[in-house]
Amino acid sequence: MTRARIALFVLEALPNARAARRFVADHHTDIAFVGLSNPERPSAGGLVGQVRRHLVRSGPRFLPYLAVNFGLPDILRPVAPLTQRATGTRATPEATPLRILCRRYEIPVLKMNDVNGPEIHAALRAAAPDLIVSFHFDQIIAAETLALTRLGGLNIHPALLPRHRGPVPTIHALADGDGAWGVTLHHLASTIDAGAIVAQSAVTLPAGVSATGAAVRLHELGRPLLDDALDTIARTGAVPAGNMAPVLPYCPFPSRALLRDMSRRRLRLTDAADVADALTLSARGSPPADGTDGVLPPNP
Repeated sequence: MTRARIALFVLEALPNARAARRFVADHHTDIAFVGLSNPERPSAGGLVGQVRRHLVRSGPRFLPYLAVNFGLPDILRPVAPLTQRATGTRATPEATPLRILCRRYEIPVLKMNDVNGPEIHAALRAAAPDLIVSFHFDQIIAAETLALTRLGGLNIHPALLPRHRGPVPTIHALADGDGAWGVTLHHLASTIDAGAIVAQSAVTLPAGVSATGAAVRLHELGRPLLDDALDTIARTGAVPAGNMAPVLPYCPFPSRALLRDMSRRRLRLTDAADVADALTLSARGSPPADGTDGVLPPNP
């Protein structure tokens, strides 16, 4: 079997961090390079501009969600070597920030300000990956970027598409209140979250789960779907065709009205358990999905 060479595009944050790190550890020989999205990129307005837009659109109720999902992990990432040394998790992939993990596996890392810009296009041409894998990535990948790979791209989306297209699907799934939790593996397409569906898995989550806690669980649940697709590609040389579904309305970042209604119904975007998870993101691991001991290779 010939394994596909992968360009992995990631925004490292609480929802996907451990699942993405474990994916890198399990597939490091298949990864051509990792593209890490810069959340403070100038084209998105920088940190101040993005916070200002979120405040205008969603109001202050949204700030704790942003802080727990993105702020705390980003602030604490530079001290990960210290927390890992203190907790004995330096050899655990799930507890190792992606830049450090990729350095250990000698995987090139690119800081992405514009996924469709000339620098990334040049990197794709030079590395010649077969496939782009998007794992909680926050930039729209244009058709001309996808065309630089032989097999296009796949994305893990923590919702049951075609429902809840958009950047924060677990918030909308929680607000809908019908318990329709799940994860979808689909083809990347020019229309956001509208590519052919390759695989889906529905799951029942605990009552009272937060939108953040749901996102963490669903990204973990998406790993087996992606692994199965990569095995199929290795066996057949092609990405599973998948099935097209109706394109339902896009679910954007939440409005003030939606967050007021969720607060009234005591539906939580984040909770104390999520705060603890963010604080310990680079200090504890989770059991590897493949049954191995999950130990990193020694420093070169």
